[in-house]
Amino acid sequence: MSGHTFTVIVVTTQVAFRRADARDLDVLVGLFDGAARWMVRNGIDQWKPGGKGAEHFRARIAGGEVWLASRGDRVVGAYELWWEDPEVWGPQPPVAGYVHRLMTDREAAPAGAGRELLAHAEGRIAASGRTLARLDCETRNPRLGTYYEGAGYTALVPHLEKVGADGRRYAVTLMEKALA
Repeated sequence: MSGHTFTVIVVTTQVAFRRADARDLDVLVGLFDGAARWMVRNGIDQWKPGGKGAEHFRARIAGGEVWLASRGDRVVGAYELWWEDPEVWGPQPPVAGYVHRLMTDREAAPAGAGRELLAHAEGRIAASGRTLARLDCETRNPRLGTYYEGAGYTALVPHLEKVGADGRRYAVTLMEKALA
């Protein structure tokens, strides 16, 4: 093998990230509704079309970070990054960032876009000096829990009861990933 040169090519989906602003409200609502319609079509009783409107995303943009992922001129995904989540996690020291509403455009997002969104969120959290990425997912959606486990997350609390804004009772699994 001496004298041979091997080149390793790493293929990424090459999505570009930018912070969302008020001009992106319709895009964010569209992404949420698209993800919710996909869930309904696939028998996943979680998000509902119309469940998060422009006011939700306006508040999240004003109170934290909302990130968009684009490929070319098309937005293919988004997520919210919170710096605290006392409603779900209770009072916590400032050691974690909390990923919410990870969503992709099922028709336009390249394979692996969800993992790129997670990796971007984890990078933002690590850059802030925090050492943990946390999220929650509905317990009755085991496919999603398996997805997050495959991305390195560990279930800490497997069944936390919650009541949604609409009065619906449901359980979430609290998950965490240590960041290097």
